Amino acid sequence: MNQIKTLVLLGGLSALLVGFGSLVAPGMAYLFVGLALAMNLGAYFFADRLVLRMHRAREVSPADAPRLHEMVAETSARAGIPMPRVYIIPADYANAFATGRSPSKGVVAVTEGLLRTLGPRELRGVIAHEVAHIRNRDILVATVAAAIAAAVSYLANAVQWAAVFGGTSQSDEEGSSPVATLALAFVAPIAALMVQMGISRSREYLADETAARLTGDPEGLASALERLAMAAQIVPATPQPATASLFVVNPLAGASALFNLFSTHPPMERRIARLRARLGDGNMAAERRAKERHA
Repeated sequence: MNQIKTLVLLGGLSALLVGFGSLVAPGMAYLFVGLALAMNLGAYFFADRLVLRMHRAREVSPADAPRLHEMVAETSARAGIPMPRVYIIPADYANAFATGRSPSKGVVAVTEGLLRTLGPRELRGVIAHEVAHIRNRDILVATVAAAIAAAVSYLANAVQWAAVFGGTSQSDEEGSSPVATLALAFVAPIAALMVQMGISRSREYLADETAARLTGDPEGLASALERLAMAAQIVPATPQPATASLFVVNPLAGASALFNLFSTHPPMERRIARLRARLGDGNMAAERRAKERHA
């Protein structure tokens, strides 16, 4: 269902771009789409290095972090992808993220605080969540959504600046209301951002579900999310709005309903409830029991 929801939201975002572009600047829409694609393709290919450098992450070998490497290797093998590179972030807050433009370029990064906060079962759940993002190609999905949303924003900015300097558009000549067009130029970017955030929340749910299947232990990830939410109240992360969407727990979390509309993450209590609802799945319960007997 989350895959279907992602496709519907991406379709809605594309329809918003086409409709808005056709209305206000049919001759210029391709220019803004091209500009957005160029900028986001650059981010797609180079953002992984940038975000790792931004958080001062260092790559660790199996000798440096044997337990962490073992978990990443085991989970990526279950997911059927090449083993991602493993990084540790020198920070006290407890969080983790995945990056890399494809499974062959995947990276899993965890903070020192996460390693101190979680037990093995919970850590395995978080690792599975990050591996799931790589397996599901969420970096690619996020890049496509960002490109379309950026094109809508660029187009809206052009309309707003044209209005400031007294410019006209083809819509004026065809009899469309300049006031309505300008109002749409303010509303469209907000709508695009809300849809983009909706896509991000769908991918978080999907990563949770994939992680539960990979480990056969949804309670491990649910318990980890619960513990991380509590830990964030004690040792909050330094806000990094540009990278907040990458983390397993949103470092910019807020409680208001308005915030949730623009949040990159679903409400934590809903994620935990959905994971725990999967405990009643007979197949998953059987798999979990088999794993426990094998252990």
